[in-house]
Amino acid sequence: MTSVADDRPVLEVRNATKAFLGLVALSHVSFAVRDNIYGVIGPNGAGKTTLFNLITRVLDPTEGEILFDGEPITTRPAHQIARLGIARTFQNVRLFAHQSVIENVVMGTYRNTQSGFVRGLFATRYARAEQERARREAMRCLDFVGLAAQADQPAGTLPFGRQRLLELARALAMVPRLLLLDEPAAGLNDRETEELAGLVRRLPAQGITVVLVEHNMDLMMSVAERILVLNSGQVLAEGRPDEIRAERAVIDAYLGVEDVA
Repeated sequence: MTSVADDRPVLEVRNATKAFLGLVALSHVSFAVRDNIYGVIGPNGAGKTTLFNLITRVLDPTEGEILFDGEPITTRPAHQIARLGIARTFQNVRLFAHQSVIENVVMGTYRNTQSGFVRGLFATRYARAEQERARREAMRCLDFVGLAAQADQPAGTLPFGRQRLLELARALAMVPRLLLLDEPAAGLNDRETEELAGLVRRLPAQGITVVLVEHNMDLMMSVAERILVLNSGQVLAEGRPDEIRAERAVIDAYLGVEDVA
C-alpha cells in the first residue's frame, strides 16, 4: 500500500507569481514534481529561470508558496535552501577558473561539513579530517562525470563541454535531494549532449530528483518523464513527453518555432 508520505511531491509550487515593477514574469504557476526527471520548457522570456530563482530563494515570490518534501520553504533564506538539499546549475558556467578541478568541486561539499570553509583554513585535526572527506566526496563526483583524471588541472583550461560537467560535479558534491539543471546542454555538441543525457538518466539512482530546464528538445524528450510548458510566464501545458509533442498549443507556441535559442 502506498502511504500519504510516499505520494508527497518532492517539490510543489502553488500559485507562484513574480512581478518586477509591474512586469509579470510568472503568473499563478502551479505544479508538483513526483517524477525522477521533470522537464520545464518554453521560449525565451517564458519565466523558466525566474522559476528556479524563486525555488532557490534568489528571488522572493510576489505571491504563492513553494514546498520541498512537504515543508514550506518560501520564506527560508537561500543558504538554508541549499542545506535542505536543493542544488542548481546555471545557464552560464560559473567556475573558479584558476583553481583546480577538484578544488572547484570541494567548494560544493561545504554545506555538509561542520568546520566549514573558514574554519577549514586552520589546521585543526577535525578540520583536516573533514577536508580529507571533502576531497574523497569530490573525487567520487568527478569520477561520476568522467573528470577524475583532470582533478588537478586548472578548471579554466578544460574545454567548454568538460566545464559543464565540472559544474554538474560541483552541484552533486552538495549531495542534493533535488537538483535544478538550468540549460546544461547549452553550447554542447551532439556527442557531449548525449553524454550529458546519460549522466542525467543515472541521477535518480543516486537518490536525486531532477528538474531540467532545456532548449534542446531531443534531450528533453529523451530524459524527462513529465514536462511543464511555460509561455509568457503562465502554464501552457503539462504532461508526458508524447502528450506534449501532440499538444497543438505547444506546437504553435514553442515546438513549431525553429530558432528558440
